[in-house]
Amino acid sequence: PKVFKLAKDANLIHTTTYNGALPAWLASKLRRKKSVITVHEVFGAKWKELVGMSWLIAKLHQLLERLIIALPFDKYVSVSGYTADCLSHLGVDHRKLEVIYNGIDYHLFNPDRSDGRAVRRRLGVNGVFIYMYYGRPGISKGLGYLIEAVSLISKRIPGSRLLILLAKEPRGRYENVKRMIADLDIEDEIMLLEPVPRNELPSYIAASDCIVVPSLSEGFGFTTAEACAMGRPVVASNVASLPEVVSGKYVLVEPRSPDAIAEGVARVYDGNTQNSSRKIFSWDECVQKYVHLYEGLTAR
Repeated sequence: PKVFKLAKDANLIHTTTYNGALPAWLASKLRRKKSVITVHEVFGAKWKELVGMSWLIAKLHQLLERLIIALPFDKYVSVSGYTADCLSHLGVDHRKLEVIYNGIDYHLFNPDRSDGRAVRRRLGVNGVFIYMYYGRPGISKGLGYLIEAVSLISKRIPGSRLLILLAKEPRGRYENVKRMIADLDIEDEIMLLEPVPRNELPSYIAASDCIVVPSLSEGFGFTTAEACAMGRPVVASNVASLPEVVSGKYVLVEPRSPDAIAEGVARVYDGNTQNSSRKIFSWDECVQKYVHLYEGLTAR
């Protein structure tokens, strides 16, 4: 009801996946307003592959996703070419599709403004090879495979440490990560820290020798883009949008494989990375494209 009330004075309605999509679409039809949905990720059949999700829950999520995407919005914005391909595969008319990449704050994620040395001194890891994961313990993030790779990496790079900045929600998955580390008896090889304020995050990235993104799926991949903006080497799963977003010095590895992750980190240690020119994801360009999209819809 509140969406319907607020929509009265709107020129168009813009929503996103997942929960806001249905009320936004209903309000747009009842108010006869144009509608736009930004799709940040499409799991599709991957719902069934995600760790920790029962078959029934996975099917329900997959059905909900299909229902949302089947709603006839006037425009669908995907945050990567990969996501656009997923939408096309699910039957979205390509004429309704727009690819608008998310943006990165290059003022914040600026290696010239970040002091990684101070972080290393504070953590007591000067001279240690540090590889880092940061983000949520989400079911699609593949963190468990990275943790399984720690012992393999330690054999290849003696004395190396995994730095994890991990959100505590979902709480159950956070506790699973802690139990996994304890069960594998690798507490001495991992620094598990609480998330830091966002303005401090670039210094932790700068303090790391590489960033590892072991995701099973990504609609865009902020971690990858932020690490690349900081000029750090990235080891990322060769899935979804990650090959599309990664740049600079990087290694793409087979997903769901601790052995492949360990090999990728070792390649960074040896200086054996792929190299490309840096890709730029500008918020200004993102905003301009959305404005152009809005103008095109409201002018009709």
